[in-house]
Amino acid sequence: MQHISQRIQSLSPSATLAMSQKSSELKSQGVDVINLSVGEPDFNTPEHIKDAAKKAIDDNFTFYTPVAGYMSLRKAIAAKMKNENGLEFAPEQIVVSGGAKQSLCNVILSTINPGDEVIIPTPAWVSYVEMVKLAEGITVEVPAGVEQDFKITPAQLEAAITPRTRMMLLCSPSNPTGSVYTRDELRALADVLAKYPEILVLSDEIYEHINFTGAFASISEFEAVRDRTIIVNGVSKAYAMTGWRIGFVAAPLWVAKAVTKLQGQYTSNPSSIAQKAAEAAYLGSQQCVEDMRQAFERRRNLVVSLLKQVPGLRINHPQGAFYIFPEVSAYFGKSHDGRTINDANDLAMFLLEVAHVATVSGDAFCAPGYIRLSYATSDDNIREAVRRIADALALLK
Repeated sequence: MQHISQRIQSLSPSATLAMSQKSSELKSQGVDVINLSVGEPDFNTPEHIKDAAKKAIDDNFTFYTPVAGYMSLRKAIAAKMKNENGLEFAPEQIVVSGGAKQSLCNVILSTINPGDEVIIPTPAWVSYVEMVKLAEGITVEVPAGVEQDFKITPAQLEAAITPRTRMMLLCSPSNPTGSVYTRDELRALADVLAKYPEILVLSDEIYEHINFTGAFASISEFEAVRDRTIIVNGVSKAYAMTGWRIGFVAAPLWVAKAVTKLQGQYTSNPSSIAQKAAEAAYLGSQQCVEDMRQAFERRRNLVVSLLKQVPGLRINHPQGAFYIFPEVSAYFGKSHDGRTINDANDLAMFLLEVAHVATVSGDAFCAPGYIRLSYATSDDNIREAVRRIADALALLK
């Protein structure tokens, strides 16, 4: 007898992972698929970080660590927050987890009660809504389309707040859109939240360093919300360390304690070896971060220039991360070879099966009518992928 909990039955599978799997299946059949569905840097982890991991093994850093992570790593993260962000955190306010995804889920499970409302600007990363479901909270989506660069306004935020609002979740630079809130835009949102001291702010800053604006701004900089802003970040994107699974929470002490209590009961500490690698990432030269950032900016410029030439696509000019989020509804209702495109899911599957390019439907990001493309791949792949997409879309009549 199969007995799956209601909690799990209510969850949706990750669309990004599902599309990546379909792409891999086609590749295994000998199909030349260009995978633009996955949010992962295509660079190798820098050598000095790998060397630190090897040394950690030789030095026998192979035992349990404190649940919240090695104190040496938490001190390195606190120093990073002070030096790069101008924010003061004691090491006790830092909790290291198995990736930023776990960090986010830890915070939501630790602070959201059944019936609490969580404001999520959309388009939004696929897992936010599902994490709120796990906590039995209620998601309040605030949509912002391509015409407003996928960024919500203070008036939209104010209108979404109710007596049950417990948290706003913000991601800048954004997955899936690449949009970046300016410091003035964040100040305006903080000014709204200043009137509602009971609302927490969860700031997902995992793409902090993949930023083409010249300077990173965090909503935590503003005094009105600083004491109730919870920052989540990690090494996956900036240091090309997705598989190492190290993320962190920097939070008010009461939140850090709650997160540690939760983590202590279901995963304990993240990998001891990966922690020592992350320590080297934060304490070592940051030139590797800048080199990768420059490569992503060059690719951003390339993909924008190419997609602008494809009829029917509406795009913004993303200022960070490594995604672009075209509006594709111009192709809805069109057909080719007996196949009709009714929505973005149909279009993403059409592009996979006809163009052999893997993308992700915007439906997964609470944004029907869009698709997400990751340009975390080579210039040649970008050129070939956009050529294939343009040729396939031209078939739709």
